[in-house]
Amino acid sequence: MLGAADGPAPAGALLVGPFWAQAPGRGVGTGTRVRCPGAAPCPLSRQLWRSVTSSSPEQNILFIADNMMKLIYTLADHSDDVNYCALSSSCLATCSMDKTIRLYSLNNFSELSYSPLRGHTYAVHCCCFSSSGNILASCSTDGTTVLWDTQNGQRLAVLEQPSDSPVRVCQFSPDSTYLVSGAADGTVVLWNVESLRLYRSGSVKDGSLVACAFAPNGNFFVTGSSCGDLTIWDDKMRCLYNEKAHDLGVTCCDFSSLPVSDGEQGSRYFRMASCGQDNQIKLWLFSFADYLGAELKYKCTLSGHSAPVLACAFSYDGQMLVSGSVDKSVIIHETKTGNILHTLTRHTRYVTTCAFAPDALLLATGSMDKTVNVWQFDPDQHFAGSGLEDKPKMSVENWSEEEVSAWLCAQGLKDLVECFKTNNIDGKELLSLTKESLTSDLKIESLGLRSKVIRKIEELSIKMDSVSVGIPDEFLCPITRELMKDPIIASDGYSYEKEAMENWISNKRRSSPMTNLPLQSLVLTPNRTLKMAISRWLETQQKYNETT
Repeated sequence: MLGAADGPAPAGALLVGPFWAQAPGRGVGTGTRVRCPGAAPCPLSRQLWRSVTSSSPEQNILFIADNMMKLIYTLADHSDDVNYCALSSSCLATCSMDKTIRLYSLNNFSELSYSPLRGHTYAVHCCCFSSSGNILASCSTDGTTVLWDTQNGQRLAVLEQPSDSPVRVCQFSPDSTYLVSGAADGTVVLWNVESLRLYRSGSVKDGSLVACAFAPNGNFFVTGSSCGDLTIWDDKMRCLYNEKAHDLGVTCCDFSSLPVSDGEQGSRYFRMASCGQDNQIKLWLFSFADYLGAELKYKCTLSGHSAPVLACAFSYDGQMLVSGSVDKSVIIHETKTGNILHTLTRHTRYVTTCAFAPDALLLATGSMDKTVNVWQFDPDQHFAGSGLEDKPKMSVENWSEEEVSAWLCAQGLKDLVECFKTNNIDGKELLSLTKESLTSDLKIESLGLRSKVIRKIEELSIKMDSVSVGIPDEFLCPITRELMKDPIIASDGYSYEKEAMENWISNKRRSSPMTNLPLQSLVLTPNRTLKMAISRWLETQQKYNETT
Protein backbone atom coordinates (compact mmCIF):
# COMPACT_ATOMS: atom_id res chain seq x y z
CA MET A 1 0.00 0.00 0.00
CA LEU A 2 1.26 3.45 -0.87
CA GLY A 3 -0.34 6.48 0.72
CA ALA A 4 0.48 10.17 0.68
CA ALA A 5 4.21 10.62 0.30
CA ASP A 6 6.55 12.77 2.36
CA GLY A 7 8.66 13.48 -0.69
CA PRO A 8 8.61 13.12 -4.48
CA ALA A 9 7.45 9.76 -5.76
CA PRO A 10 10.13 7.91 -7.72
CA ALA A 11 9.67 7.18 -11.38
CA GLY A 12 7.40 4.20 -11.92
CA ALA A 13 6.03 4.32 -8.37
CA LEU A 14 2.34 3.75 -7.75
CA LEU A 15 0.76 7.10 -6.97
CA VAL A 16 -2.36 7.25 -4.81
CA GLY A 17 -3.67 10.60 -3.63
CA PRO A 18 -6.21 13.43 -3.98
CA PHE A 19 -6.57 13.58 -7.74
CA TRP A 20 -8.71 12.47 -10.62
CA ALA A 21 -6.90 10.51 -13.31
CA GLN A 22 -7.75 11.03 -16.96
CA ALA A 23 -6.01 9.41 -19.92
CA PRO A 24 -6.81 10.44 -23.50
CA GLY A 25 -9.75 8.53 -24.92
CA ARG A 26 -10.76 7.11 -21.53
CA GLY A 27 -13.22 8.04 -18.84
CA VAL A 28 -12.35 9.36 -15.41
CA GLY A 29 -10.26 6.84 -13.53
CA THR A 30 -12.26 5.25 -10.75
CA GLY A 31 -10.07 3.73 -8.11
CA THR A 32 -7.23 3.18 -10.59
CA ARG A 33 -3.67 3.41 -9.39
CA VAL A 34 -1.66 5.52 -11.80
CA ARG A 35 2.03 5.00 -12.45
CA CYS A 36 4.13 8.15 -12.48
CA PRO A 37 5.90 8.46 -15.81
CA GLY A 38 9.64 9.32 -15.56
CA ALA A 39 9.38 12.70 -13.87
CA ALA A 40 8.36 12.83 -10.21
CA PRO A 41 5.32 14.91 -9.15
CA CYS A 42 5.27 17.35 -6.29
CA PRO A 43 4.69 15.78 -2.85
CA LEU A 44 1.03 15.00 -2.35
CA SER A 45 0.95 17.04 0.80
CA ARG A 46 1.52 20.16 -1.34
CA GLN A 47 0.02 21.48 -4.60
CA LEU A 48 -0.58 18.72 -7.10
CA TRP A 49 0.78 19.00 -10.60
CA ARG A 50 -1.96 19.61 -13.13
CA SER A 51 -0.29 17.43 -15.73
CA VAL A 52 2.46 14.87 -16.06
CA THR A 53 3.86 14.24 -19.53
CA SER A 54 5.63 11.08 -20.63
CA SER A 55 7.68 10.50 -23.77
CA SER A 56 4.62 9.00 -25.43
CA PRO A 57 1.65 11.33 -26.15
CA GLU A 58 -0.73 8.40 -25.67
CA GLN A 59 0.40 8.04 -22.05
CA ASN A 60 -0.10 11.65 -20.98
CA ILE A 61 -2.13 11.84 -17.79
CA LEU A 62 -4.03 14.82 -16.37
CA PHE A 63 -4.49 15.26 -12.64
CA ILE A 64 -7.50 17.35 -11.66
CA ALA A 65 -7.74 18.25 -7.99
CA ASP A 66 -11.12 18.09 -6.29
CA ASN A 67 -11.46 21.41 -4.47
CA MET A 68 -14.16 20.24 -2.08
CA MET A 69 -12.92 16.77 -1.21
CA LYS A 70 -9.59 15.07 -1.55
CA LEU A 71 -8.82 11.41 -1.74
CA ILE A 72 -5.84 11.39 0.62
CA TYR A 73 -5.20 7.66 0.94
CA THR A 74 -6.12 4.41 -0.72
CA LEU A 75 -5.54 1.39 1.51
CA ALA A 76 -5.15 -1.84 -0.45
CA ASP A 77 -3.93 -4.36 2.12
CA HIS A 78 -6.91 -6.73 2.15
CA SER A 79 -6.80 -9.68 -0.21
CA ASP A 80 -10.57 -9.95 -0.59
CA ASP A 81 -13.75 -7.83 -0.42
CA VAL A 82 -13.81 -5.12 2.25
CA ASN A 83 -17.03 -5.60 4.25
CA TYR A 84 -16.94 -2.83 6.83
CA CYS A 85 -14.92 0.08 8.18
CA ALA A 86 -15.15 2.03 11.44
CA LEU A 87 -13.34 5.05 12.85
CA SER A 88 -12.46 6.10 16.38
CA SER A 89 -10.79 9.40 17.29
CA SER A 90 -7.38 7.88 16.56
CA CYS A 91 -7.83 4.71 14.46
CA LEU A 92 -9.43 3.32 11.34
CA ALA A 93 -10.51 -0.33 11.42
CA THR A 94 -11.40 -2.38 8.34
CA CYS A 95 -12.58 -5.97 8.01
CA SER A 96 -12.81 -8.29 5.07
CA MET A 97 -13.81 -11.55 3.51
CA ASP A 98 -10.13 -12.46 3.93
CA LYS A 99 -10.91 -13.24 7.64
CA THR A 100 -8.80 -10.35 9.00
CA ILE A 101 -9.28 -6.97 10.67
CA ARG A 102 -6.75 -4.23 9.94
CA LEU A 103 -6.09 -1.09 11.98
CA TYR A 104 -4.49 2.17 10.85
CA SER A 105 -3.41 5.33 12.65
CA LEU A 106 -5.34 8.45 11.67
CA ASN A 107 -2.13 10.46 11.97
CA ASN A 108 -0.55 9.11 8.80
CA PHE A 109 -2.69 6.05 7.96
CA SER A 110 0.18 3.69 8.55
CA GLU A 111 -0.91 0.21 9.64
CA LEU A 112 -0.45 -0.43 13.36
CA SER A 113 2.33 -2.78 14.34
CA TYR A 114 0.03 -5.52 15.63
CA SER A 115 -2.27 -5.40 12.57
CA PRO A 116 -3.79 -7.44 11.00
CA LEU A 117 -5.86 -9.07 13.72
CA ARG A 118 -6.38 -12.76 13.09
CA GLY A 119 -8.68 -15.11 14.98
CA HIS A 120 -11.84 -15.51 12.94
CA THR A 121 -12.00 -18.67 10.86
CA TYR A 122 -14.35 -17.26 8.22
CA ALA A 123 -15.23 -13.90 6.67
CA VAL A 124 -15.47 -10.89 9.03
CA HIS A 125 -18.67 -8.95 8.33
CA CYS A 126 -18.64 -6.01 10.74
CA CYS A 127 -16.43 -4.16 13.22
CA CYS A 128 -17.04 -1.29 15.63
CA PHE A 129 -15.25 0.71 18.33
CA SER A 130 -16.38 1.25 21.91
CA SER A 131 -17.03 4.88 22.91
CA SER A 132 -13.53 5.20 24.40
CA GLY A 133 -11.94 3.61 21.36
CA ASN A 134 -10.07 1.14 23.58
CA ILE A 135 -12.09 -1.91 22.50
CA LEU A 136 -12.85 -3.12 19.00
CA ALA A 137 -15.57 -5.68 18.31
CA SER A 138 -15.70 -7.85 15.19
CA CYS A 139 -18.17 -10.49 14.06
CA SER A 140 -17.96 -13.28 11.55
CA THR A 141 -19.54 -16.12 9.62
CA ASP A 142 -17.87 -18.38 12.19
CA GLY A 143 -20.71 -17.50 14.62
CA THR A 144 -18.62 -15.42 17.02
CA THR A 145 -18.16 -11.82 18.06
CA VAL A 146 -14.61 -11.07 19.22
CA LEU A 147 -13.48 -8.20 21.45
CA TRP A 148 -9.98 -6.81 20.90
CA ASP A 149 -7.75 -4.43 22.88
CA THR A 150 -6.88 -1.60 20.49
CA GLN A 151 -3.77 -0.70 22.48
CA ASN A 152 -1.96 -3.94 21.73
CA GLY A 153 -4.20 -6.06 19.53
CA GLN A 154 -4.78 -8.70 22.19
CA ARG A 155 -7.99 -10.72 22.04
CA LEU A 156 -10.09 -9.95 25.13
CA ALA A 157 -13.05 -12.29 24.63
CA VAL A 158 -14.86 -14.52 22.17
CA LEU A 159 -18.66 -14.25 22.41
CA GLU A 160 -20.40 -17.20 20.79
CA GLN A 161 -23.83 -16.64 19.25
CA PRO A 162 -26.19 -19.08 21.09
CA SER A 163 -27.51 -20.46 17.81
CA ASP A 164 -24.02 -20.73 16.21
CA SER A 165 -25.46 -18.84 13.25
CA PRO A 166 -23.19 -16.51 11.21
CA VAL A 167 -23.04 -13.09 12.91
CA ARG A 168 -23.70 -10.31 10.41
CA VAL A 169 -23.63 -7.17 12.52
CA CYS A 170 -22.40 -5.89 15.90
CA GLN A 171 -22.73 -2.50 17.60
CA PHE A 172 -21.82 -0.98 20.98
CA SER A 173 -24.32 1.11 22.93
CA PRO A 174 -23.30 4.81 23.22
CA ASP A 175 -21.84 4.29 26.70
CA SER A 176 -20.43 0.87 25.73
CA THR A 177 -22.33 -0.86 28.52
CA TYR A 178 -23.86 -3.26 26.00
CA LEU A 179 -22.95 -4.85 22.70
CA VAL A 180 -25.55 -6.09 20.22
CA SER A 181 -24.85 -8.95 17.82
CA GLY A 182 -27.29 -9.95 15.08
CA ALA A 183 -27.18 -13.21 13.16
CA ALA A 184 -28.25 -14.74 9.87
CA ASP A 185 -30.98 -16.79 11.56
CA GLY A 186 -32.67 -13.63 12.87
CA THR A 187 -31.42 -13.90 16.46
CA VAL A 188 -30.26 -10.77 18.24
CA VAL A 189 -28.20 -10.88 21.44
CA LEU A 190 -27.49 -8.11 23.96
CA TRP A 191 -24.15 -8.69 25.73
CA ASN A 192 -22.98 -7.07 28.97
CA VAL A 193 -19.56 -5.70 28.03
CA GLU A 194 -18.23 -5.53 31.61
CA SER A 195 -19.11 -9.12 32.55
CA LEU A 196 -18.77 -10.44 28.98
CA ARG A 197 -21.94 -12.43 29.53
CA LEU A 198 -25.19 -12.71 27.61
CA TYR A 199 -27.72 -10.27 29.05
CA ARG A 200 -30.82 -10.69 26.86
CA SER A 201 -31.69 -12.30 23.53
CA GLY A 202 -34.53 -12.26 21.04
CA SER A 203 -35.26 -12.74 17.36
CA VAL A 204 -37.04 -11.09 14.45
CA LYS A 205 -40.01 -12.74 12.77
CA ASP A 206 -38.47 -13.25 9.35
CA GLY A 207 -35.14 -12.90 7.62
CA SER A 208 -31.56 -12.38 8.67
CA LEU A 209 -30.32 -9.58 10.95
CA VAL A 210 -28.16 -7.39 8.72
CA ALA A 211 -28.22 -3.92 10.33
CA CYS A 212 -28.23 -2.40 13.80
CA ALA A 213 -27.92 1.07 15.33
CA PHE A 214 -28.32 2.41 18.87
CA ALA A 215 -30.37 5.54 19.55
CA PRO A 216 -28.15 8.32 20.99
CA ASN A 217 -29.79 8.05 24.41
CA GLY A 218 -28.72 4.40 24.63
CA ASN A 219 -32.11 3.11 25.82
CA PHE A 220 -33.24 1.82 22.43
CA PHE A 221 -31.74 0.28 19.35
CA VAL A 222 -33.04 -0.50 15.88
CA THR A 223 -32.36 -3.61 13.83
CA GLY A 224 -32.88 -4.14 10.11
CA SER A 225 -33.60 -7.45 8.46
CA SER A 226 -33.24 -8.99 5.03
CA CYS A 227 -37.03 -9.14 4.73
CA GLY A 228 -37.21 -5.32 4.89
CA ASP A 229 -38.34 -4.68 8.48
CA LEU A 230 -36.99 -2.10 10.92
CA THR A 231 -37.59 -3.14 14.54
CA ILE A 232 -37.19 -1.00 17.67
CA TRP A 233 -36.00 -2.73 20.86
CA ASP A 234 -35.48 -1.34 24.35
CA ASP A 235 -32.53 -2.22 26.58
CA LYS A 236 -34.59 -5.08 28.07
CA MET A 237 -34.87 -6.64 24.60
CA ARG A 238 -38.58 -5.91 24.36
CA CYS A 239 -39.82 -5.39 20.80
CA LEU A 240 -41.56 -2.00 20.83
CA TYR A 241 -42.25 -1.21 17.20
CA ASN A 242 -41.95 -2.76 13.75
CA GLU A 243 -42.03 -1.04 10.38
CA LYS A 244 -41.87 -2.42 6.84
CA ALA A 245 -39.22 -0.07 5.43
CA HIS A 246 -37.62 -1.54 2.31
CA ASP A 247 -39.49 -4.03 0.14
CA LEU A 248 -36.44 -6.02 -0.93
CA GLY A 249 -34.57 -5.93 2.37
CA VAL A 250 -32.76 -3.50 4.68
CA THR A 251 -28.97 -3.30 4.27
CA CYS A 252 -27.91 -0.66 6.81
CA CYS A 253 -29.21 1.93 9.28
CA ASP A 254 -27.71 4.73 11.35
CA PHE A 255 -28.71 7.46 13.82
CA SER A 256 -27.70 11.11 13.82
CA SER A 257 -26.37 12.06 17.25
CA LEU A 258 -28.10 15.46 17.30
CA PRO A 259 -31.80 15.87 18.20
CA VAL A 260 -34.19 17.82 15.96
CA SER A 261 -37.59 19.41 16.51
CA ASP A 262 -40.67 18.65 14.44
CA GLY A 263 -41.46 22.36 14.31
CA GLU A 264 -45.08 21.78 15.28
CA GLN A 265 -45.43 20.74 18.89
CA GLY A 266 -41.82 21.24 19.88
CA SER A 267 -41.28 17.50 20.18
CA ARG A 268 -37.69 16.33 19.94
CA TYR A 269 -36.64 13.54 17.63
CA PHE A 270 -33.52 11.87 16.40
CA ARG A 271 -32.97 11.42 12.69
CA MET A 272 -32.41 7.91 11.50
CA ALA A 273 -31.45 6.75 8.02
CA SER A 274 -32.00 3.35 6.46
CA CYS A 275 -31.08 1.98 3.06
CA GLY A 276 -31.95 -1.15 1.17
CA GLN A 277 -32.01 -3.42 -1.84
CA ASP A 278 -34.75 -1.20 -3.34
CA ASN A 279 -32.12 1.44 -4.31
CA GLN A 280 -33.52 3.84 -1.71
CA ILE A 281 -32.30 5.79 1.29
CA LYS A 282 -35.06 6.74 3.71
CA LEU A 283 -34.94 9.31 6.49
CA TRP A 284 -36.99 8.74 9.62
CA LEU A 285 -37.77 10.65 12.79
CA PHE A 286 -37.28 8.50 15.87
CA SER A 287 -39.27 9.55 18.93
CA PHE A 288 -39.51 8.06 22.37
CA ALA A 289 -41.27 8.68 25.69
CA ASP A 290 -40.96 7.05 29.09
CA TYR A 291 -44.51 5.71 29.05
CA LEU A 292 -45.39 5.65 25.35
CA GLY A 293 -42.40 3.73 24.08
CA ALA A 294 -40.79 4.57 20.75
CA GLU A 295 -41.84 4.94 17.14
CA LEU A 296 -40.48 5.77 13.71
CA LYS A 297 -42.07 8.46 11.58
CA TYR A 298 -41.21 8.38 7.87
CA LYS A 299 -39.75 11.70 6.70
CA CYS A 300 -38.53 11.44 3.10
CA THR A 301 -36.64 9.38 0.53
CA LEU A 302 -33.29 10.49 -0.88
CA SER A 303 -32.56 9.73 -4.51
CA GLY A 304 -29.35 9.43 -6.46
CA HIS A 305 -28.35 5.78 -6.57
CA SER A 306 -29.30 3.55 -9.51
CA ALA A 307 -28.77 0.22 -7.73
CA PRO A 308 -29.12 -1.30 -4.22
CA VAL A 309 -27.69 0.91 -1.47
CA LEU A 310 -25.47 -1.15 0.83
CA ALA A 311 -24.33 1.40 3.43
CA CYS A 312 -25.28 4.72 5.00
CA ALA A 313 -23.85 6.82 7.82
CA PHE A 314 -24.30 10.29 9.35
CA SER A 315 -21.43 12.71 9.90
CA TYR A 316 -20.48 13.46 13.50
CA ASP A 317 -22.47 16.73 13.45
CA GLY A 318 -25.46 15.20 11.66
CA GLN A 319 -25.27 17.65 8.76
CA MET A 320 -24.28 15.08 6.15
CA LEU A 321 -25.37 11.59 5.24
CA VAL A 322 -23.13 9.36 3.13
CA SER A 323 -24.23 6.26 1.22
CA GLY A 324 -22.51 3.58 -0.84
CA SER A 325 -24.07 1.46 -3.54
CA VAL A 326 -23.87 -1.44 -5.95
CA ASP A 327 -23.65 1.27 -8.64
CA LYS A 328 -20.04 1.78 -7.37
CA SER A 329 -20.70 5.35 -6.27
CA VAL A 330 -20.63 7.15 -2.94
CA ILE A 331 -23.13 9.99 -2.51
CA ILE A 332 -23.03 12.61 0.23
CA HIS A 333 -26.31 14.38 0.97
CA GLU A 334 -26.94 17.46 3.04
CA THR A 335 -29.24 16.05 5.72
CA LYS A 336 -31.46 19.09 6.19
CA THR A 337 -32.29 19.70 2.53
CA GLY A 338 -31.58 16.32 0.94
CA ASN A 339 -29.40 18.04 -1.67
CA ILE A 340 -26.49 16.07 -3.08
CA LEU A 341 -23.20 17.67 -2.03
CA HIS A 342 -20.76 15.21 -3.60
CA THR A 343 -20.79 12.10 -5.77
CA LEU A 344 -17.60 10.04 -5.54
CA THR A 345 -16.83 7.41 -8.16
CA ARG A 346 -13.39 6.08 -7.34
CA HIS A 347 -14.29 2.48 -6.50
CA THR A 348 -14.37 -0.09 -9.29
CA ARG A 349 -16.81 -2.53 -7.67
CA TYR A 350 -19.73 -2.41 -5.20
CA VAL A 351 -19.29 0.07 -2.34
CA THR A 352 -20.03 -1.97 0.78
CA THR A 353 -19.28 0.41 3.65
CA CYS A 354 -18.80 4.07 4.51
CA ALA A 355 -18.06 5.84 7.80
CA PHE A 356 -17.26 9.33 9.04
CA ALA A 357 -14.65 10.04 11.69
CA PRO A 358 -16.29 10.90 15.04
CA ASP A 359 -14.71 14.34 15.38
CA ALA A 360 -13.05 15.26 12.08
CA LEU A 361 -13.94 15.89 8.44
CA LEU A 362 -12.69 12.49 7.30
CA LEU A 363 -14.65 9.84 5.42
CA ALA A 364 -13.68 6.21 4.76
CA THR A 365 -15.33 4.09 2.06
CA GLY A 366 -14.75 0.40 1.41
CA SER A 367 -15.53 -1.80 -1.56
CA MET A 368 -15.53 -5.23 -3.10
CA ASP A 369 -12.54 -3.93 -5.09
CA LYS A 370 -10.53 -4.79 -1.91
CA THR A 371 -9.65 -1.15 -1.16
CA VAL A 372 -10.56 1.48 1.41
CA ASN A 373 -10.50 5.11 0.27
CA VAL A 374 -9.97 7.87 2.82
CA TRP A 375 -11.37 11.28 1.92
CA GLN A 376 -10.79 14.67 3.50
CA PHE A 377 -13.29 17.53 3.30
CA ASP A 378 -12.41 21.16 2.78
CA PRO A 379 -14.26 22.68 5.77
CA ASP A 380 -14.60 26.02 3.96
CA GLN A 381 -16.25 24.59 0.86
CA HIS A 382 -18.27 21.46 1.56
CA PHE A 383 -21.29 23.58 2.52
CA ALA A 384 -20.56 26.34 0.03
CA GLY A 385 -24.06 25.96 -1.39
CA SER A 386 -25.91 26.48 1.88
CA GLY A 387 -24.96 30.01 2.82
CA LEU A 388 -26.86 33.23 3.31
CA GLU A 389 -28.68 33.06 0.01
CA ASP A 390 -30.48 29.88 1.11
CA LYS A 391 -32.40 31.72 3.82
CA PRO A 392 -35.99 32.82 3.21
CA LYS A 393 -36.69 36.20 1.62
CA MET A 394 -37.78 37.82 4.85
CA SER A 395 -34.39 37.05 6.39
CA VAL A 396 -32.66 38.78 3.43
CA GLU A 397 -34.66 41.91 4.11
CA ASN A 398 -33.40 41.69 7.67
CA TRP A 399 -29.76 41.12 6.73
CA SER A 400 -27.28 43.30 8.54
CA GLU A 401 -24.57 45.23 6.70
CA GLU A 402 -22.12 42.48 7.67
CA GLU A 403 -24.35 39.80 6.12
CA VAL A 404 -24.59 41.83 2.93
CA SER A 405 -20.79 42.05 2.90
CA ALA A 406 -20.55 38.28 3.26
CA TRP A 407 -22.97 37.84 0.36
CA LEU A 408 -20.91 40.19 -1.83
CA CYS A 409 -17.78 38.16 -1.14
CA ALA A 410 -19.59 34.93 -1.99
CA GLN A 411 -20.65 36.42 -5.35
CA GLY A 412 -17.11 37.52 -6.29
CA LEU A 413 -17.86 41.19 -5.53
CA LYS A 414 -15.43 41.65 -2.67
CA ASP A 415 -14.18 44.97 -4.08
CA LEU A 416 -17.60 46.52 -3.44
CA VAL A 417 -17.71 45.72 0.27
CA GLU A 418 -16.28 49.05 1.44
CA CYS A 419 -18.56 50.99 -0.91
CA PHE A 420 -21.65 49.19 0.39
CA LYS A 421 -20.56 49.66 4.03
CA THR A 422 -19.95 53.37 3.48
CA ASN A 423 -23.48 53.72 2.16
CA ASN A 424 -24.97 51.54 4.94
CA ILE A 425 -26.46 48.97 2.55
CA ASP A 426 -28.32 46.36 4.58
CA GLY A 427 -30.62 43.60 3.32
CA LYS A 428 -33.62 45.86 2.69
CA GLU A 429 -31.53 48.38 0.79
CA LEU A 430 -29.86 45.59 -1.18
CA LEU A 431 -33.15 44.32 -2.59
CA SER A 432 -34.18 47.87 -3.61
CA LEU A 433 -31.02 48.74 -5.55
CA THR A 434 -31.35 49.68 -9.22
CA LYS A 435 -28.88 50.49 -11.98
CA GLU A 436 -29.68 54.16 -11.45
CA SER A 437 -29.00 54.05 -7.71
CA LEU A 438 -25.78 52.14 -8.28
CA THR A 439 -24.67 54.99 -10.56
CA SER A 440 -25.93 58.04 -8.70
CA ASP A 441 -25.75 56.94 -5.06
CA LEU A 442 -22.97 54.35 -4.92
CA LYS A 443 -20.93 55.96 -7.74
CA ILE A 444 -20.18 52.64 -9.46
CA GLU A 445 -18.92 53.82 -12.86
CA SER A 446 -18.36 50.49 -14.60
CA LEU A 447 -21.41 49.48 -16.65
CA GLY A 448 -20.36 45.84 -16.57
CA LEU A 449 -20.01 45.88 -12.78
CA ARG A 450 -23.40 47.55 -12.32
CA SER A 451 -25.01 44.94 -14.56
CA LYS A 452 -23.37 42.12 -12.62
CA VAL A 453 -24.61 43.48 -9.29
CA ILE A 454 -28.17 43.83 -10.58
CA ARG A 455 -28.06 40.33 -12.07
CA LYS A 456 -26.87 38.84 -8.77
CA ILE A 457 -29.60 40.67 -6.86
CA GLU A 458 -32.24 39.42 -9.30
CA GLU A 459 -30.95 35.86 -8.92
CA LEU A 460 -31.09 36.27 -5.15
CA SER A 461 -34.68 37.51 -5.32
CA ILE A 462 -35.71 34.57 -7.50
CA LYS A 463 -34.12 32.17 -5.04
CA MET A 464 -35.87 33.80 -2.10
CA ASP A 465 -39.23 33.71 -3.86
CA SER A 466 -38.77 30.09 -4.87
CA VAL A 467 -38.00 29.04 -1.31
CA SER A 468 -41.40 30.20 -0.10
CA VAL A 469 -43.38 29.10 -3.18
CA GLY A 470 -41.39 25.99 -4.02
CA ILE A 471 -39.73 25.38 -7.39
CA PRO A 472 -41.06 22.32 -9.22
CA ASP A 473 -38.37 19.68 -8.96
CA GLU A 474 -38.27 19.18 -12.73
CA PHE A 475 -37.15 22.81 -13.10
CA LEU A 476 -34.05 22.23 -10.96
CA CYS A 477 -30.74 21.17 -12.49
CA PRO A 478 -29.74 17.79 -11.00
CA ILE A 479 -26.13 18.98 -10.73
CA THR A 480 -26.53 22.44 -9.15
CA ARG A 481 -30.04 21.97 -7.69
CA GLU A 482 -30.81 25.50 -8.93
CA LEU A 483 -33.49 26.80 -11.29
CA MET A 484 -32.41 26.14 -14.88
CA LYS A 485 -31.99 29.10 -17.24
CA ASP A 486 -30.77 27.29 -20.35
CA PRO A 487 -31.85 23.64 -20.02
CA ILE A 488 -30.44 20.96 -22.32
CA ILE A 489 -31.02 17.23 -22.74
CA ALA A 490 -27.99 14.96 -22.42
CA SER A 491 -27.64 11.50 -23.95
CA ASP A 492 -28.76 9.91 -20.65
CA GLY A 493 -32.21 11.41 -21.22
CA TYR A 494 -32.04 13.85 -18.28
CA SER A 495 -32.21 17.65 -18.48
CA TYR A 496 -29.46 19.82 -17.00
CA GLU A 497 -28.38 23.46 -16.93
CA LYS A 498 -26.20 23.87 -20.03
CA GLU A 499 -23.28 25.53 -18.22
CA ALA A 500 -23.31 22.94 -15.42
CA MET A 501 -23.25 20.03 -17.87
CA GLU A 502 -20.53 21.65 -19.96
CA ASN A 503 -18.44 22.05 -16.81
CA TRP A 504 -19.15 18.42 -15.91
CA ILE A 505 -17.86 17.27 -19.31
CA SER A 506 -14.93 19.72 -19.36
CA ASN A 507 -13.72 18.15 -16.11
CA LYS A 508 -13.22 14.93 -18.08
CA ARG A 509 -16.28 13.24 -16.68
CA ARG A 510 -17.82 10.85 -19.18
CA SER A 511 -20.54 9.35 -17.02
CA SER A 512 -24.09 10.49 -16.36
CA PRO A 513 -24.49 12.67 -13.23
CA MET A 514 -27.76 10.85 -12.56
CA THR A 515 -27.03 7.21 -13.35
CA ASN A 516 -23.22 7.02 -13.25
CA LEU A 517 -23.42 5.04 -16.50
CA PRO A 518 -21.22 6.04 -19.46
CA LEU A 519 -22.63 8.81 -21.67
CA GLN A 520 -23.18 7.42 -25.16
CA SER A 521 -22.72 10.88 -26.66
CA LEU A 522 -21.50 14.29 -25.48
CA VAL A 523 -24.03 16.13 -27.65
CA LEU A 524 -26.23 18.52 -25.63
CA THR A 525 -29.63 19.26 -27.18
CA PRO A 526 -31.53 22.43 -26.14
CA ASN A 527 -34.69 21.60 -24.23
CA ARG A 528 -36.85 24.43 -25.56
CA THR A 529 -40.09 22.98 -24.19
CA LEU A 530 -38.72 22.95 -20.64
CA LYS A 531 -37.25 26.44 -21.07
CA MET A 532 -40.67 27.78 -22.08
CA ALA A 533 -42.31 26.03 -19.13
CA ILE A 534 -39.81 27.60 -16.73
CA SER A 535 -40.34 31.01 -18.32
CA ARG A 536 -44.12 30.73 -17.89
CA TRP A 537 -43.68 29.63 -14.27
CA LEU A 538 -41.44 32.62 -13.56
CA GLU A 539 -44.00 34.99 -15.09
CA THR A 540 -46.70 33.47 -12.91
CA GLN A 541 -44.55 33.90 -9.81
CA GLN A 542 -43.79 37.51 -10.71
CA LYS A 543 -47.49 38.32 -11.08
CA TYR A 544 -48.19 36.53 -7.79
CA ASN A 545 -45.52 38.56 -5.98
CA GLU A 546 -46.85 41.84 -7.45
CA THR A 547 -50.30 41.15 -6.03
CA THR A 548 -49.14 40.09 -2.54
